[in-house]
Amino acid sequence: MERADNPTRPVGQSSVDLLIVGGGIMGLWAAVHAERLGIQALLVEAGYFGQGASGGLLGALMPHMPDKWSDKKQFQFDALVSLEEEIAALEAGTGLSAGYRRAGRLIPLPKPHLRQIALGHSRDAEAHWRKDEREFHWHVLDAAPIPGWIDPTAGESGFVFDTLAARVAPRALLNVLQRFLAGAQHVRLAEGLSVEGIDPEKAVATTNEGDIRFGRCILAAGYRSFPILDGLTEGRKSSLGQPVKGQAAMLKADIDGGFPVIFRDGLYIVPHENGLVAVGSTSENRFGDPLSTDGQLDDLLAAARALAPMLAGAEVMERWAGLRPKAVDRDPMVGVHPDHPSLIALTGGFKVSFGLAHRLAEAAVREAADMPCSFKLPQSFTLASHISVISHKT
Repeated sequence: MERADNPTRPVGQSSVDLLIVGGGIMGLWAAVHAERLGIQALLVEAGYFGQGASGGLLGALMPHMPDKWSDKKQFQFDALVSLEEEIAALEAGTGLSAGYRRAGRLIPLPKPHLRQIALGHSRDAEAHWRKDEREFHWHVLDAAPIPGWIDPTAGESGFVFDTLAARVAPRALLNVLQRFLAGAQHVRLAEGLSVEGIDPEKAVATTNEGDIRFGRCILAAGYRSFPILDGLTEGRKSSLGQPVKGQAAMLKADIDGGFPVIFRDGLYIVPHENGLVAVGSTSENRFGDPLSTDGQLDDLLAAARALAPMLAGAEVMERWAGLRPKAVDRDPMVGVHPDHPSLIALTGGFKVSFGLAHRLAEAAVREAADMPCSFKLPQSFTLASHISVISHKT
């Protein structure tokens, strides 16, 4: 992964208007929005940018099912549609590719009742998957649109092909964001700077290189955000979140990068450019070594090779494992702490973060700057909502 150009240290300047803690997908997007809005900000990362779960392999950008429409599903839909333009603008400005493509998604239908459900979802998509002049569809087909890509026997009752789903190369997108920030006028970057504590009342962050005073602080440190937030939240009866281990692999195969993503029962097969195919992922609440791969990944690979015949002899280029942030209510956790106005959370959403991060980060930065936002976060996404959940648990 490309490293940030000339990351600076906060030496000689111990205060900043906006401190962003965590250099994953959330923190990097927050820094981009801070730069666009002209906010003096410092982005600090304990290791190197994209070192954690954001530097994984999968990159699937999957919409929720189009039924039972809600403000949460509308927010995700709008975010997935807007991400394409956001990435295109950054690519044009940096000259780099984020490996983005709206290739769609294939879902096999092994049982007749699943086909009937899918037909209902198709009608739901016609009603809800619309944005300005753009329409996206949930096609129910008798056969897969690309012969040989998916095992035809997997869809005895047909296949869904949705045209909203997309993919991005996670590490390539992180590189694009870092390249943009390398030329920033308002945002400074610092790797290897570990935040060991935050005192929101004094507006001070304690780091391994001294204290940093801030006007506002956005906490975007992935699962490491939860212990900090827990320590600042009175009346809680459980933690605000936990790390969830994920495992994935990257294969090399002779396939077209424009093939759709395959999804079945938690298994993702994601074609990327240059014949690379990502397979994942596990969601493990209990684990020993958070960074090792094991038999669970072997099982995923076996299932992927059976479902996509073109992967039968594909070489495994990389095996990956990492920890993702799962908030107590599963949704992203964003917004000002109700007891500490100087502290703003930007974490959670372990399964949807890449598709929503640009919008979630913009909401967090605008809240930090007391600026209005053109969209509204779903109530269940707010930090206050998550705190309410853990305060009422028995």
